[in-house]
Amino acid sequence: MIGLQVNGKPVQLDGPTPLLTYLEALEVNPRAVAVERNGAILEKGEYASTILGEGDVVEIVRMVGGGLAANESGRGPAFHESQPLLRRARPRARLRTR
Repeated sequence: MIGLQVNGKPVQLDGPTPLLTYLEALEVNPRAVAVERNGAILEKGEYASTILGEGDVVEIVRMVGGGLAANESGRGPAFHESQPLLRRARPRARLRTR
């Protein structure tokens, strides 16, 4: 048995396992995910040759499509152009030092 971490959770496998085999066991489409192993993002072509081993830290992220919702006319963004997308944070209280 080997122990590794997948998406922040401990996982036990019977032994070293090809990443592609692990994804298939999870019923995950390898073309629809991005995988990071020990801090390095893997190319999809590396999935079959990458062997998960003891102590590996793996992040698997699903790709999700989307975009801005249309406004009532069906064209353009759902927000009004005068609305800021990002708001400025309020300044923090300053500490007085003596």
